[in-house]
Amino acid sequence: MSEPTAAPANSKKLIIILVVLVVLLVAGGAAAWVMLSSRNAGDEADEPAARTSQTASKAPKTPPTFLPMENMVVNLADPGGDRFAQVGITLELADSKTADLVKTYMPSIRSGVLMLVSQRTTDELLTREGKEQLAVDIRREVSRPLGYKVPKPRKRAANSADDGSDEDFEPPVDNNPVRQVLFSSFIIQ
Repeated sequence: MSEPTAAPANSKKLIIILVVLVVLLVAGGAAAWVMLSSRNAGDEADEPAARTSQTASKAPKTPPTFLPMENMVVNLADPGGDRFAQVGITLELADSKTADLVKTYMPSIRSGVLMLVSQRTTDELLTREGKEQLAVDIRREVSRPLGYKVPKPRKRAANSADDGSDEDFEPPVDNNPVRQVLFSSFIIQ
């Protein structure tokens, strides 16, 4: 009759061992989860500014809106007055709301752009630098009725101007919704 009491004792020991193993597994899993989550939180706390700047520079919040302007034919300021330019311009804007606002001011913007181009000579417009400067001036002209100013680029260091590298050059921070002026055609005759 000693056998019936041994079987319940063995099953009680087995149940206690299983309960202890389950408790240990649950405690180990919880400890691992806490350690991993605190490690990830520590990594995120170390680099929030770097991660934010990388995200901001990788993708804009909204895709840009492109607004083409009608082609313009303008007499240039060359001596003799027999040269002219046909210029096609597309504006890269921050959003469609800005595009609607630019359309509202389009007659005065076109007039200002025509005046800017007509003040240039053929020699100025045939160089890349001349076209880039014209794009900056057009951006300034488009931004004026919207209430924005286009900052002037900082001068490069003397050594970077000689080798043409832009490593030290940092453009000023600009919140202007007129992002770029793109030339879709540029013909000088």
